[in-house]
Amino acid sequence: MEIKNKVTIHDIAEKLNITASTVSRALNNSPRISEATKKAVLKAAKQMNYQPNNIAAALRNGKSNIIGIIVPTADRAFFASVIRGIEEVANTLDHKIIISQSYDNYEKEVQTIDALFRARVDGIIASIGKNTENFEHFRNAQKKGMPLVLFDRTTDELEVSQVLIDDYWGAYKVVEHLIEQGCRRIAHFTNPKKVSVFKERLRGYVDALKDNGLPYEEELVVPSNLQLADGRASMEQLLQLKELPDAVFSASDFGAMGAMQVLKEHNIQIPQQIALAGFSNDPFTSFTDPPLTTVDQLSITMGKRTAELFFQQLKSDDSNFIPQKTVLKPELIIRKSSLKKDK
Repeated sequence: MEIKNKVTIHDIAEKLNITASTVSRALNNSPRISEATKKAVLKAAKQMNYQPNNIAAALRNGKSNIIGIIVPTADRAFFASVIRGIEEVANTLDHKIIISQSYDNYEKEVQTIDALFRARVDGIIASIGKNTENFEHFRNAQKKGMPLVLFDRTTDELEVSQVLIDDYWGAYKVVEHLIEQGCRRIAHFTNPKKVSVFKERLRGYVDALKDNGLPYEEELVVPSNLQLADGRASMEQLLQLKELPDAVFSASDFGAMGAMQVLKEHNIQIPQQIALAGFSNDPFTSFTDPPLTTVDQLSITMGKRTAELFFQQLKSDDSNFIPQKTVLKPELIIRKSSLKKDK
């Protein structure tokens, strides 16, 4: 098979019998180049399938107009919607995005930060993986002058701008709602890592119990990675207790879905015997049987605000930059999985 070399500005220059510097200036719309020459260069570039070397351009100009985005997984509706919000703002400012997935793997996250830096992106927007407890790779990127903004899964151990929802308030409202429905023994699925969202949801759960005169019972709090299989295992664990819970609040919709599957397999009625609530308002939650009570995280709004903070930092003088924190108020979505009382 014949391997074709990549077309360069020197190839275009040779075809048009002009200098490579003229081709470069024409491609960059320099006012020093005539319109006729610009048209001829653009036509030749298209005919020859010329692809600009973005990394080389970034080295010359100090800008690539590309933002690196790191998410735990891009196939989750929440992260996909946040990315959409970021991209809508980026497109208006002539920036493109590169999306990388960490799969909640610390080593993968470290490698991705390094790869994005070597790709000369203008900066990084990230949501921290569940298993990340050491943030030195993010600090190293900052030390190298890389703008960094965190969203959703953030940490106060880094001095960065961040956008998140009020996870504490969202969790508090879920538990308060379950108590209003007559629930008195409410279990909670959480994640034991350092990621702020799960710590705040646990704190909201604990405070809602306390404020309503209910005890915190350690046996009702089950830590896991909060995926579907984890929800199943956590629910099976709760069913081994001498006294069953009358409600389960999962810090993720996937954990709640796993619990729902197990309860159905054991012929336990939802919500009459055990009420269920999740967190995130993933699309499937409105189609479960019964539909799942959850918390809407305002994902597109979060993406847009995250992009706005990123571009503010990108345009700022590093010496005067002060990180900003935006906290969005989530919305409790009440559905049949938690409605014990007839309305």
